[in-house]
This record gives sequence, C-alpha cells and structure tokens, in this order.
Amino acid sequence: MPAPRPLTPAQLKIKEAMDARDALATALHLAGIQLPAMDVRTPWADEARYALVHLGLCSAPVAHALAEVITKGAST
Repeated sequence: MPAPRPLTPAQLKIKEAMDARDALATALHLAGIQLPAMDVRTPWADEARYALVHLGLCSAPVAHALAEVITKGAST
C-alpha cells in the first residue's frame, strides 16, 4: 500500500477550518447551543489561500444564548 500523499497548502487550510468548525460545534453543543448551518468555505474556487468557518444564520434566542455563554466564560 503506498504512503498517503502529504496535504497541499490549500488542503491544510481547509482542514484547519474544518477542525476549528468541529471544535466550535462541540463546545457549543456542551453549552446546549446548536448552529445548524455551520460550514467551511473558501473565497476562491481554484485554490484556498485561506478557509472560513461560516457560522450561518441563527435565531434571536440562539444569539442571546451565545452572548450569555460568552459573557459567562469571559467573566471567569
């Protein structure tokens, strides 16, 4: 079996964003919050100079819950 190819710089950027998205989703889940439209996007179709974690839209109650969790965490 051949050795796996090393990831390209673009693939590494996308992997970094996907790992960040997953870590954020896990932390939010532990706080009882879910953002169902989280995704990873790149501004360029042909390459990824960087990748973005797109959080999507959320309702006002979810935004309030996020603010509460962030404020609570910032005060500890």
